Amino acid sequence: MPRRHIRVTGAPEAPLRAALTALRTALDVPESFPPQVLAEADRAARDPALPLNDATDIPFFNLGPPAATGLDQAMHLSRQGTGYIVRYAIADVAAFVVPSGALDAEAHRRVTTLYFPDEKVPLHPPVIGEGAASLLPGQTRPAVLWTIGLDAEGRTLAVDVRRALVRSRAQLDHEGVQKQIDDKTADEPVALLEEIGRLRERLEAERGGISLVVPEQEVVERDHRYELTWRAPLPAEGWNAQISLLTGMAAADLMLAHGTGVLRTLLPAPDGAVGRLRRTAHALRIDWPHHVSYAALVRSLDPHRPHHAAFLQECTTLLSGAGYTVFRDGKLPEFTTHAAVAAPYAHCTAPLRRLADRYAAEICLAAVAHEAPPDWVLGALDALPDEMAEGARRAAAVERESVDIVEAALLEDRVGDTFDGCVVDVHEDEPAVGTVQLESPAVVARIEGGPDPLPLGERLRVRLTRADPGAAKLRFAPA
Repeated sequence: MPRRHIRVTGAPEAPLRAALTALRTALDVPESFPPQVLAEADRAARDPALPLNDATDIPFFNLGPPAATGLDQAMHLSRQGTGYIVRYAIADVAAFVVPSGALDAEAHRRVTTLYFPDEKVPLHPPVIGEGAASLLPGQTRPAVLWTIGLDAEGRTLAVDVRRALVRSRAQLDHEGVQKQIDDKTADEPVALLEEIGRLRERLEAERGGISLVVPEQEVVERDHRYELTWRAPLPAEGWNAQISLLTGMAAADLMLAHGTGVLRTLLPAPDGAVGRLRRTAHALRIDWPHHVSYAALVRSLDPHRPHHAAFLQECTTLLSGAGYTVFRDGKLPEFTTHAAVAAPYAHCTAPLRRLADRYAAEICLAAVAHEAPPDWVLGALDALPDEMAEGARRAAAVERESVDIVEAALLEDRVGDTFDGCVVDVHEDEPAVGTVQLESPAVVARIEGGPDPLPLGERLRVRLTRADPGAAKLRFAPA
Protein backbone atom coordinates (compact mmCIF):
# COMPACT_ATOMS: atom_id res chain seq x y z
CA MET A 1 0.00 0.00 0.00
CA PRO A 2 1.43 3.43 -0.88
CA ARG A 3 2.65 5.65 1.92
CA ARG A 4 1.25 8.84 0.43
CA HIS A 5 -0.98 9.79 -2.46
CA ILE A 6 -0.41 13.09 -4.21
CA ARG A 7 -2.07 14.79 -7.15
CA VAL A 8 -1.69 18.12 -8.94
CA THR A 9 -4.80 20.14 -9.78
CA GLY A 10 -4.27 22.28 -12.88
CA ALA A 11 -1.15 22.62 -15.03
CA PRO A 12 2.05 22.35 -12.96
CA GLU A 13 4.61 25.13 -13.14
CA ALA A 14 7.58 24.74 -15.47
CA PRO A 15 10.22 23.78 -12.81
CA LEU A 16 7.91 21.09 -11.46
CA ARG A 17 7.18 19.75 -14.96
CA ALA A 18 10.89 19.65 -15.75
CA ALA A 19 11.73 17.77 -12.56
CA LEU A 20 8.98 15.20 -13.15
CA THR A 21 10.13 14.71 -16.75
CA ALA A 22 13.67 14.11 -15.50
CA LEU A 23 12.33 11.58 -13.00
CA ARG A 24 10.62 9.61 -15.75
CA THR A 25 13.92 9.47 -17.61
CA ALA A 26 15.86 8.44 -14.51
CA LEU A 27 13.45 5.60 -13.72
CA ASP A 28 13.42 4.42 -17.36
CA VAL A 29 9.66 4.73 -17.51
CA PRO A 30 8.23 3.35 -20.79
CA GLU A 31 6.16 6.31 -21.93
CA SER A 32 5.63 5.62 -25.64
CA PHE A 33 4.14 2.43 -27.08
CA PRO A 34 5.96 0.68 -29.96
CA PRO A 35 4.28 1.02 -33.38
CA GLN A 36 3.37 -2.68 -33.57
CA VAL A 37 1.64 -2.44 -30.18
CA LEU A 38 -0.37 0.59 -31.27
CA ALA A 39 -1.32 -1.12 -34.53
CA GLU A 40 -2.53 -4.24 -32.70
CA ALA A 41 -4.45 -2.09 -30.22
CA ASP A 42 -6.19 -0.23 -33.07
CA ARG A 43 -7.25 -3.53 -34.65
CA ALA A 44 -8.49 -4.91 -31.32
CA ALA A 45 -10.45 -1.74 -30.58
CA ARG A 46 -12.29 -2.11 -33.88
CA ASP A 47 -12.95 -5.85 -33.55
CA PRO A 48 -12.98 -7.15 -29.95
CA ALA A 49 -14.18 -10.62 -28.95
CA LEU A 50 -17.76 -9.92 -27.82
CA PRO A 51 -19.70 -12.12 -25.40
CA LEU A 52 -23.09 -13.67 -26.15
CA ASN A 53 -24.73 -12.62 -22.86
CA ASP A 54 -26.44 -9.22 -22.95
CA ALA A 55 -26.81 -7.29 -19.68
CA THR A 56 -27.27 -3.86 -21.21
CA ASP A 57 -30.73 -3.59 -19.63
CA ILE A 58 -29.12 -3.19 -16.19
CA PRO A 59 -28.62 0.54 -15.42
CA PHE A 60 -24.99 0.44 -14.26
CA PHE A 61 -23.17 3.54 -13.03
CA ASN A 62 -19.48 4.37 -12.68
CA LEU A 63 -18.07 5.89 -9.51
CA GLY A 64 -14.65 7.48 -9.33
CA PRO A 65 -12.64 10.64 -9.96
CA PRO A 66 -14.37 13.34 -12.05
CA ALA A 67 -13.70 13.17 -15.80
CA ALA A 68 -11.78 9.88 -15.55
CA THR A 69 -11.65 7.98 -18.84
CA GLY A 70 -10.01 4.69 -17.87
CA LEU A 71 -13.03 3.11 -16.14
CA ASP A 72 -12.40 -0.43 -14.89
CA GLN A 73 -15.70 -0.83 -13.05
CA ALA A 74 -19.40 -0.11 -13.18
CA MET A 75 -21.92 -1.22 -10.56
CA HIS A 76 -25.59 -1.67 -9.90
CA LEU A 77 -26.99 -2.27 -6.41
CA SER A 78 -30.49 -3.54 -5.65
CA ARG A 79 -32.58 -5.20 -2.97
CA GLN A 80 -33.64 -8.83 -3.09
CA GLY A 81 -36.00 -9.85 -0.31
CA THR A 82 -34.29 -8.92 2.96
CA GLY A 83 -30.88 -8.94 1.26
CA TYR A 84 -29.13 -7.37 -1.69
CA ILE A 85 -27.75 -8.02 -5.16
CA VAL A 86 -24.41 -6.48 -6.09
CA ARG A 87 -23.68 -6.43 -9.80
CA TYR A 88 -20.12 -5.37 -10.50
CA ALA A 89 -18.98 -5.13 -14.11
CA ILE A 90 -15.22 -5.22 -14.71
CA ALA A 91 -13.61 -4.25 -18.01
CA ASP A 92 -12.88 -7.39 -20.04
CA VAL A 93 -9.33 -6.70 -21.20
CA ALA A 94 -8.98 -10.24 -22.56
CA ALA A 95 -11.56 -9.33 -25.21
CA PHE A 96 -8.90 -7.05 -26.73
CA VAL A 97 -5.54 -8.65 -25.88
CA VAL A 98 -4.40 -11.70 -27.87
CA PRO A 99 -2.20 -14.02 -25.75
CA SER A 100 1.48 -13.79 -26.76
CA GLY A 101 0.77 -10.90 -29.11
CA ALA A 102 2.55 -7.54 -29.13
CA LEU A 103 -0.07 -5.94 -26.88
CA ASP A 104 0.23 -8.78 -24.36
CA ALA A 105 4.03 -8.61 -24.33
CA GLU A 106 3.94 -4.84 -23.75
CA ALA A 107 1.52 -5.29 -20.83
CA HIS A 108 3.92 -7.77 -19.26
CA ARG A 109 6.75 -5.25 -19.72
CA ARG A 110 4.78 -2.44 -18.05
CA VAL A 111 2.87 -4.54 -15.46
CA THR A 112 0.96 -1.60 -13.98
CA THR A 113 -0.14 1.94 -14.72
CA LEU A 114 2.25 4.45 -13.16
CA TYR A 115 0.83 7.62 -11.61
CA PHE A 116 2.86 10.81 -11.59
CA PRO A 117 1.42 14.01 -10.14
CA ASP A 118 1.09 15.56 -13.60
CA GLU A 119 0.23 12.54 -15.75
CA LYS A 120 -0.08 8.78 -15.87
CA VAL A 121 1.90 6.20 -17.83
CA PRO A 122 -0.73 3.62 -18.80
CA LEU A 123 -0.58 -0.16 -18.87
CA HIS A 124 -2.46 -0.28 -22.20
CA PRO A 125 -2.59 2.13 -25.16
CA PRO A 126 -5.28 4.79 -24.65
CA VAL A 127 -7.34 3.45 -27.56
CA ILE A 128 -7.90 0.38 -25.35
CA GLY A 129 -7.47 1.56 -21.76
CA GLU A 130 -9.36 4.83 -22.11
CA GLY A 131 -11.49 3.92 -25.10
CA ALA A 132 -12.73 0.59 -26.40
CA ALA A 133 -12.25 -1.43 -23.16
CA SER A 134 -13.18 1.33 -20.72
CA LEU A 135 -16.72 1.09 -19.30
CA LEU A 136 -17.58 4.61 -20.37
CA PRO A 137 -21.15 5.82 -19.85
CA GLY A 138 -23.42 5.53 -22.86
CA GLN A 139 -21.20 2.89 -24.50
CA THR A 140 -21.84 -0.86 -24.87
CA ARG A 141 -18.77 -2.73 -23.65
CA PRO A 142 -17.67 -6.33 -23.05
CA ALA A 143 -17.26 -6.98 -19.33
CA VAL A 144 -16.66 -9.65 -16.74
CA LEU A 145 -19.88 -9.38 -14.77
CA TRP A 146 -19.92 -10.37 -11.11
CA THR A 147 -23.31 -10.98 -9.49
CA ILE A 148 -23.06 -11.37 -5.72
CA GLY A 149 -26.03 -12.10 -3.49
CA LEU A 150 -25.87 -10.79 0.07
CA ASP A 151 -28.04 -11.48 3.10
CA ALA A 152 -29.54 -8.81 5.35
CA GLU A 153 -26.22 -8.49 7.21
CA GLY A 154 -24.18 -8.11 4.05
CA ARG A 155 -22.72 -11.63 4.09
CA THR A 156 -22.11 -13.37 0.80
CA LEU A 157 -24.75 -15.95 -0.14
CA ALA A 158 -24.05 -16.67 -3.81
CA VAL A 159 -21.54 -15.67 -6.48
CA ASP A 160 -21.77 -15.80 -10.25
CA VAL A 161 -19.30 -14.44 -12.79
CA ARG A 162 -19.67 -14.50 -16.56
CA ARG A 163 -18.89 -12.47 -19.62
CA ALA A 164 -21.59 -10.04 -20.74
CA LEU A 165 -22.21 -6.86 -22.65
CA VAL A 166 -22.93 -3.95 -20.30
CA ARG A 167 -23.81 -0.28 -20.66
CA SER A 168 -23.19 2.31 -17.97
CA ARG A 169 -25.81 5.02 -17.67
CA ALA A 170 -23.92 7.62 -15.64
CA GLN A 171 -20.43 8.55 -14.44
CA LEU A 172 -20.61 9.77 -10.85
CA ASP A 173 -17.93 11.19 -8.56
CA HIS A 174 -17.51 10.61 -4.83
CA GLU A 175 -18.32 14.18 -3.79
CA GLY A 176 -21.56 14.21 -5.75
CA VAL A 177 -22.60 10.79 -4.47
CA GLN A 178 -21.77 11.78 -0.89
CA LYS A 179 -23.93 14.88 -1.21
CA GLN A 180 -26.84 12.94 -2.70
CA ILE A 181 -26.66 10.37 0.09
CA ASP A 182 -26.37 13.02 2.81
CA ASP A 183 -29.27 15.00 1.32
CA LYS A 184 -31.42 11.84 0.94
CA THR A 185 -31.84 12.59 -2.77
CA ALA A 186 -29.97 9.58 -4.18
CA ASP A 187 -31.82 7.00 -6.27
CA GLU A 188 -31.96 3.57 -4.64
CA PRO A 189 -29.00 1.99 -6.53
CA VAL A 190 -26.80 4.86 -5.33
CA ALA A 191 -28.35 5.14 -1.85
CA LEU A 192 -27.67 1.43 -1.29
CA LEU A 193 -23.95 2.14 -1.55
CA GLU A 194 -24.06 3.51 2.00
CA GLU A 195 -26.30 0.72 3.31
CA ILE A 196 -24.22 -2.10 1.84
CA GLY A 197 -20.95 -0.29 2.50
CA ARG A 198 -21.68 0.09 6.20
CA LEU A 199 -22.72 -3.56 6.48
CA ARG A 200 -19.47 -4.65 4.86
CA GLU A 201 -17.48 -2.32 7.14
CA ARG A 202 -19.18 -3.94 10.13
CA LEU A 203 -18.23 -7.40 8.86
CA GLU A 204 -14.70 -6.18 8.25
CA ALA A 205 -14.50 -5.12 11.89
CA GLU A 206 -15.85 -8.50 13.03
CA ARG A 207 -13.17 -10.45 11.21
CA GLY A 208 -10.40 -8.07 12.33
CA GLY A 209 -9.77 -6.43 8.97
CA ILE A 210 -8.82 -2.83 8.46
CA SER A 211 -9.18 -0.22 5.72
CA LEU A 212 -6.88 2.72 6.35
CA VAL A 213 -8.41 6.15 5.74
CA VAL A 214 -5.16 7.90 4.86
CA PRO A 215 -5.30 11.61 3.95
CA GLU A 216 -4.19 12.45 0.43
CA GLN A 217 -1.68 15.16 -0.37
CA GLU A 218 -3.04 17.49 -3.00
CA VAL A 219 -1.34 20.30 -4.91
CA VAL A 220 -3.89 23.04 -5.57
CA GLU A 221 -3.65 26.34 -7.44
CA ARG A 222 -4.66 29.44 -5.45
CA ASP A 223 -4.06 33.04 -6.50
CA HIS A 224 -1.73 31.87 -9.29
CA ARG A 225 0.41 29.94 -6.79
CA TYR A 226 0.55 26.27 -5.91
CA GLU A 227 0.34 24.97 -2.38
CA LEU A 228 0.09 21.62 -0.64
CA THR A 229 -2.97 20.62 1.39
CA TRP A 230 -4.34 17.46 2.99
CA ARG A 231 -7.61 15.92 1.80
CA ALA A 232 -9.32 13.29 3.93
CA PRO A 233 -11.24 10.65 1.93
CA LEU A 234 -15.04 10.80 2.00
CA PRO A 235 -17.14 8.00 3.52
CA ALA A 236 -18.46 7.26 0.02
CA GLU A 237 -14.92 6.39 -1.07
CA GLY A 238 -14.73 3.82 1.70
CA TRP A 239 -18.11 2.32 0.77
CA ASN A 240 -17.03 2.13 -2.86
CA ALA A 241 -13.83 0.37 -1.79
CA GLN A 242 -15.93 -2.18 0.12
CA ILE A 243 -17.62 -3.26 -3.13
CA SER A 244 -14.20 -3.90 -4.66
CA LEU A 245 -13.05 -5.77 -1.53
CA LEU A 246 -16.22 -7.86 -1.59
CA THR A 247 -15.48 -8.88 -5.18
CA GLY A 248 -11.82 -9.61 -4.46
CA MET A 249 -12.78 -11.84 -1.54
CA ALA A 250 -15.34 -13.66 -3.69
CA ALA A 251 -12.67 -14.19 -6.34
CA ALA A 252 -10.25 -15.65 -3.80
CA ASP A 253 -12.90 -18.06 -2.50
CA LEU A 254 -13.63 -19.24 -6.05
CA MET A 255 -9.95 -19.80 -6.74
CA LEU A 256 -9.36 -21.73 -3.53
CA ALA A 257 -12.38 -23.93 -4.19
CA HIS A 258 -11.22 -24.50 -7.78
CA GLY A 259 -7.63 -25.29 -6.79
CA THR A 260 -5.92 -22.79 -9.10
CA GLY A 261 -5.39 -19.10 -8.56
CA VAL A 262 -3.34 -16.02 -7.81
CA LEU A 263 -3.99 -14.46 -4.40
CA ARG A 264 -2.93 -11.14 -2.96
CA THR A 265 -1.35 -12.10 0.37
CA LEU A 266 0.12 -10.23 3.33
CA LEU A 267 1.63 -11.76 6.44
CA PRO A 268 0.69 -10.30 9.84
CA ALA A 269 2.99 -7.52 10.99
CA PRO A 270 5.84 -8.70 13.25
CA ASP A 271 5.65 -7.83 16.95
CA GLY A 272 8.53 -5.39 16.62
CA ALA A 273 6.69 -3.31 14.01
CA VAL A 274 3.54 -3.20 16.13
CA GLY A 275 5.59 -2.23 19.18
CA ARG A 276 7.20 0.62 17.27
CA LEU A 277 3.76 1.81 16.15
CA ARG A 278 2.57 1.75 19.77
CA ARG A 279 5.48 3.98 20.74
CA THR A 280 4.56 6.38 17.93
CA ALA A 281 0.93 6.44 19.13
CA HIS A 282 2.08 7.26 22.64
CA ALA A 283 4.34 10.04 21.35
CA LEU A 284 1.46 11.51 19.35
CA ARG A 285 -0.76 11.37 22.45
CA ILE A 286 -3.09 8.79 20.93
CA ASP A 287 -4.59 6.55 23.59
CA TRP A 288 -4.07 2.90 22.61
CA PRO A 289 -5.06 0.62 25.50
CA HIS A 290 -3.49 -2.84 25.34
CA HIS A 291 -6.90 -4.53 25.13
CA VAL A 292 -7.77 -2.51 21.98
CA SER A 293 -6.70 -4.10 18.69
CA TYR A 294 -4.82 -2.23 16.00
CA ALA A 295 -7.85 -2.47 13.69
CA ALA A 296 -10.21 -1.10 16.35
CA LEU A 297 -7.86 1.79 17.10
CA VAL A 298 -7.55 2.78 13.44
CA ARG A 299 -11.32 2.82 13.02
CA SER A 300 -11.57 5.27 15.93
CA LEU A 301 -9.25 7.85 14.37
CA ASP A 302 -10.30 11.03 12.60
CA PRO A 303 -8.10 11.83 9.56
CA HIS A 304 -9.13 15.49 9.83
CA ARG A 305 -7.17 15.83 13.10
CA PRO A 306 -3.47 16.49 12.42
CA HIS A 307 -2.01 14.05 14.99
CA HIS A 308 -4.45 11.35 13.88
CA ALA A 309 -3.50 11.97 10.25
CA ALA A 310 0.18 11.68 11.16
CA PHE A 311 -0.44 8.36 12.91
CA LEU A 312 -2.47 7.02 9.97
CA GLN A 313 0.48 7.77 7.71
CA GLU A 314 2.69 5.69 10.00
CA CYS A 315 0.12 2.87 10.05
CA THR A 316 0.80 2.15 6.39
CA THR A 317 4.17 0.66 7.43
CA LEU A 318 2.32 -2.40 8.76
CA LEU A 319 0.81 -3.04 5.34
CA SER A 320 4.07 -3.14 3.39
CA GLY A 321 5.25 -6.47 2.08
CA ALA A 322 2.09 -7.64 0.30
CA GLY A 323 2.71 -9.95 -2.64
CA TYR A 324 1.10 -12.44 -5.00
CA THR A 325 0.81 -16.16 -4.23
CA VAL A 326 0.19 -18.56 -7.12
CA PHE A 327 -1.15 -22.12 -6.77
CA ARG A 328 -2.51 -24.77 -9.13
CA ASP A 329 -3.72 -28.36 -9.45
CA GLY A 330 -5.42 -28.29 -6.06
CA LYS A 331 -2.15 -27.74 -4.16
CA LEU A 332 -3.18 -24.87 -1.92
CA PRO A 333 -0.49 -22.62 -0.43
CA GLU A 334 0.26 -22.72 3.28
CA PHE A 335 -0.72 -19.06 3.71
CA THR A 336 -3.74 -17.71 1.83
CA THR A 337 -4.76 -14.59 3.76
CA HIS A 338 -4.25 -10.86 3.36
CA ALA A 339 -3.64 -9.56 6.88
CA ALA A 340 -5.34 -6.20 6.30
CA VAL A 341 -8.41 -7.81 4.73
CA ALA A 342 -8.30 -10.60 7.36
CA ALA A 343 -9.47 -13.08 4.72
CA PRO A 344 -8.30 -14.57 1.42
CA TYR A 345 -8.30 -11.87 -1.23
CA ALA A 346 -7.44 -11.44 -4.91
CA HIS A 347 -6.86 -8.47 -7.18
CA CYS A 348 -9.45 -8.70 -9.94
CA THR A 349 -11.24 -5.35 -10.27
CA ALA A 350 -8.67 -3.15 -12.08
CA PRO A 351 -7.48 -4.96 -15.24
CA LEU A 352 -7.01 -1.71 -17.16
CA ARG A 353 -4.40 -0.68 -14.60
CA ARG A 354 -2.94 -3.93 -13.23
CA LEU A 355 -1.69 -6.98 -15.17
CA ALA A 356 -2.61 -9.68 -12.60
CA ASP A 357 -6.32 -8.83 -12.67
CA ARG A 358 -6.73 -10.12 -16.23
CA TYR A 359 -5.47 -13.53 -15.15
CA ALA A 360 -7.60 -13.59 -12.00
CA ALA A 361 -10.72 -12.94 -14.07
CA GLU A 362 -10.00 -15.87 -16.40
CA ILE A 363 -9.45 -18.24 -13.48
CA CYS A 364 -12.72 -17.19 -11.84
CA LEU A 365 -14.66 -17.54 -15.10
CA ALA A 366 -13.25 -21.04 -15.48
CA ALA A 367 -14.09 -21.91 -11.87
CA VAL A 368 -17.76 -20.97 -12.26
CA ALA A 369 -17.94 -22.91 -15.56
CA HIS A 370 -16.23 -25.94 -13.91
CA GLU A 371 -13.52 -25.84 -16.54
CA ALA A 372 -9.74 -25.64 -16.50
CA PRO A 373 -8.30 -22.14 -16.99
CA PRO A 374 -7.00 -21.41 -20.50
CA ASP A 375 -3.48 -22.65 -21.29
CA TRP A 376 -2.26 -19.07 -21.80
CA VAL A 377 -3.26 -18.29 -18.22
CA LEU A 378 -1.63 -21.39 -16.75
CA GLY A 379 1.52 -20.76 -18.75
CA ALA A 380 1.91 -17.25 -17.33
CA LEU A 381 1.09 -17.97 -13.68
CA ASP A 382 4.51 -18.96 -12.35
CA ALA A 383 6.19 -15.77 -13.55
CA LEU A 384 3.36 -13.47 -12.47
CA PRO A 385 4.40 -12.87 -8.81
CA ASP A 386 7.90 -11.71 -9.79
CA GLU A 387 6.52 -9.52 -12.58
CA MET A 388 4.03 -7.90 -10.22
CA ALA A 389 6.70 -7.41 -7.55
CA GLU A 390 8.92 -5.58 -10.04
CA GLY A 391 5.97 -3.45 -11.14
CA ALA A 392 5.15 -2.60 -7.52
CA ARG A 393 8.79 -1.66 -6.89
CA ARG A 394 8.75 0.74 -9.82
CA ALA A 395 5.39 2.22 -8.81
CA ALA A 396 6.64 2.77 -5.26
CA ALA A 397 9.74 4.55 -6.58
CA VAL A 398 7.57 6.76 -8.79
CA GLU A 399 5.36 7.67 -5.85
CA ARG A 400 8.17 8.28 -3.39
CA GLU A 401 10.28 10.39 -5.74
CA SER A 402 7.26 12.29 -7.09
CA VAL A 403 6.20 13.36 -3.61
CA ASP A 404 9.74 14.55 -2.84
CA ILE A 405 9.96 16.49 -6.10
CA VAL A 406 6.58 18.20 -5.66
CA GLU A 407 7.34 19.22 -2.10
CA ALA A 408 10.81 20.51 -3.00
CA ALA A 409 9.55 22.43 -6.05
CA LEU A 410 6.79 24.15 -4.11
CA LEU A 411 9.09 25.16 -1.24
CA GLU A 412 12.20 25.99 -3.29
CA ASP A 413 11.87 29.74 -2.67
CA ARG A 414 11.25 29.33 1.08
CA VAL A 415 14.63 28.04 2.27
CA GLY A 416 15.31 29.68 5.63
CA ASP A 417 11.61 30.06 6.52
CA THR A 418 10.24 28.55 9.72
CA PHE A 419 7.17 26.36 10.12
CA ASP A 420 5.16 24.67 12.84
CA GLY A 421 5.40 20.90 12.80
CA CYS A 422 5.32 17.68 14.78
CA VAL A 423 8.03 15.02 14.99
CA VAL A 424 6.28 11.82 13.90
CA ASP A 425 9.27 9.50 13.66
CA VAL A 426 12.78 9.25 15.10
CA HIS A 427 15.51 7.09 13.60
CA GLU A 428 16.29 4.23 15.99
CA ASP A 429 20.06 4.40 15.46
CA GLU A 430 20.27 8.19 15.05
CA PRO A 431 17.93 9.86 17.56
CA ALA A 432 18.82 13.32 16.20
CA VAL A 433 17.41 12.33 12.81
CA GLY A 434 13.73 11.76 12.13
CA THR A 435 10.60 12.82 10.26
CA VAL A 436 8.57 15.98 10.77
CA GLN A 437 5.03 16.62 9.55
CA LEU A 438 4.25 20.30 9.02
CA GLU A 439 0.88 21.70 9.98
CA SER A 440 0.87 23.86 6.84
CA PRO A 441 1.77 23.26 4.06
CA ALA A 442 1.01 19.52 3.98
CA VAL A 443 4.61 18.28 3.99
CA VAL A 444 6.26 15.24 5.57
CA ALA A 445 10.06 15.39 5.39
CA ARG A 446 13.38 14.58 7.04
CA ILE A 447 14.59 16.59 10.02
CA GLU A 448 18.16 16.45 11.31
CA GLY A 449 20.72 18.35 13.31
CA GLY A 450 18.54 18.99 16.32
CA PRO A 451 18.57 17.89 19.95
CA ASP A 452 19.57 14.34 20.80
CA PRO A 453 17.06 12.78 20.76
CA LEU A 454 14.39 14.60 18.78
CA PRO A 455 11.19 15.10 20.80
CA LEU A 456 8.98 12.39 19.23
CA GLY A 457 5.35 13.45 19.16
CA GLU A 458 6.11 17.01 20.25
CA ARG A 459 5.25 20.21 18.42
CA LEU A 460 8.38 21.82 17.11
CA ARG A 461 9.26 25.01 15.26
CA VAL A 462 11.44 23.98 12.30
CA ARG A 463 13.49 25.77 9.65
CA LEU A 464 13.70 24.69 6.01
CA THR A 465 17.40 24.17 5.23
CA ARG A 466 17.18 22.58 1.78
CA ALA A 467 14.69 22.37 -1.08
CA ASP A 468 16.13 20.99 -4.29
CA PRO A 469 13.66 19.59 -6.87
CA GLY A 470 16.53 18.18 -8.90
CA ALA A 471 17.79 16.12 -5.99
CA ALA A 472 14.16 15.60 -4.90
CA LYS A 473 14.85 16.29 -1.26
CA LEU A 474 13.65 18.56 1.55
CA ARG A 475 15.59 18.98 4.77
CA PHE A 476 14.49 20.66 7.98
CA ALA A 477 16.25 21.46 11.25
CA PRO A 478 14.86 22.64 14.59
CA ALA A 479 14.52 26.42 14.45
